[in-house]
Amino acid sequence: MEDWKKGTIAIGLVGEALHNMRQRGMDTDALLQQAGISPRLLMAPHARVAATNYGRLWYLISQVTDDEFFGMDSHPMRVGSFNLLCRSALHSATLGKALERIVDFLRLVLDDMSATLSKQDGLAHIALNENGGPRRMFTYATFLLFVHGVGSWLIGRRIKLVSADFRCGEPLASLDYKIRFCEQARFDQPHTGITFDAAYLDLPIVQNQRTLQSFLREAPANLLVKYSNHDSLAAVIRRHLRQLPTNEWSDFDSLSEELQTPASTLRRKLSQEGQSYQAIKDNLRRDLAINYLSDSSRSIEEIALSLGFADPSAFHRAFKKWTGSSPGEHRRAASASQH
Repeated sequence: MEDWKKGTIAIGLVGEALHNMRQRGMDTDALLQQAGISPRLLMAPHARVAATNYGRLWYLISQVTDDEFFGMDSHPMRVGSFNLLCRSALHSATLGKALERIVDFLRLVLDDMSATLSKQDGLAHIALNENGGPRRMFTYATFLLFVHGVGSWLIGRRIKLVSADFRCGEPLASLDYKIRFCEQARFDQPHTGITFDAAYLDLPIVQNQRTLQSFLREAPANLLVKYSNHDSLAAVIRRHLRQLPTNEWSDFDSLSEELQTPASTLRRKLSQEGQSYQAIKDNLRRDLAINYLSDSSRSIEEIALSLGFADPSAFHRAFKKWTGSSPGEHRRAASASQH
């Protein structure tokens, strides 16, 4: 299983995806259960779900509503539009041409939002055009996910962003959005858009019809996690820890030696990212637990021991604190979705 599938998504983004369905009085609990997500988690503000479950929810919502833009535009983005968007961009020679086709396609299928691609002083900028007041962050993120995520897939590497601006106020799940786009994400800005090195525009398209099929099967979960910002120090430390059993995770001073970085410098850089070493370890344990319970047949006791808990009861308490549900409840919900 690819590493991106081990990622998790804040429960707030689950509520955002369901927002318009709930506004229309539609039954969302059934969809959540089909996706392997317990509806009770929506009441737990710090809960998280596996990226694969979230991706399944996106698919189910689009099928039920026949709208791949989740009712966030006055014109629905009919099911199959994303497929056509990808196929249209795939036949471009360079990323620049592909991005032009993507923004042109979105202009044709959406009425309330569009985007323009421009280049100046060595930087490329994709700016969103819209009428009226600021929209929900989820709306901007979904639109840019189609552009930035598909663009990154087409060239086989993440388009590293210099900045990301959003007209809306800072959302509760801002850390997730910063991880997805860039640490320099700014809110309450006059315009929404992303900026990156213009050299990316000349890169060739490396995907083909064969790789498109597997990409479409895994979208949108792969766009949410695989093409997130993996260059941050927190991401480097997380990858370092993933290679080791939890009982071999270093203390902070040993980690600084392993990364050949002074402890004071490491602490300062993590602080600038809004992170701490303890939080990274806790979050990695949480994500591993969520995915082990969703994807493996190991017993809860075995999972608890593999994650470094002295006994299952300690794991039970920690998991309840992380997600708002017990390990057993999470496993049952995930199992139900698979059957």
